[in-house]
Amino acid sequence: MAVDVAIDYRPTQDEPFMNDQQREYFRRKLLAWKEDILKESKETLAALQEESTNHPDLADRASSETDRSIELRARDRQRKLISKIDAALARIEDKSYGYCEETGEPISVRRLDARPIATLSIEAQEAHERREKIYRDD
Repeated sequence: MAVDVAIDYRPTQDEPFMNDQQREYFRRKLLAWKEDILKESKETLAALQEESTNHPDLADRASSETDRSIELRARDRQRKLISKIDAALARIEDKSYGYCEETGEPISVRRLDARPIATLSIEAQEAHERREKIYRDD
């Protein structure tokens, strides 16, 4: 079901929460984000393949290995991010997107616009982080 959404459309708190326009806006935002990540990953892989791994100088080789390790860790984080984006897209399809997984309350449109993969409201996220800090400090 394609919904027309103006290019300059921004969801607001004044409209019905997670109406068709808002869902389409977030769907497009998530797909664009995923596309950017995939494009960046391809560029990184191409750069890693191009780079000569035969460095005569040990310092150059060590530097190259460190750079490669950092790039691979970044790619791994992005792979995990893509799975979160895919999960958010699935929630858009089943119409559970935008609702807190803990409380069932709507997540603010401003929070979703800033972090479209958010699954918790600000309040639930803060409570989660407080609990994490308490257990981490033990």
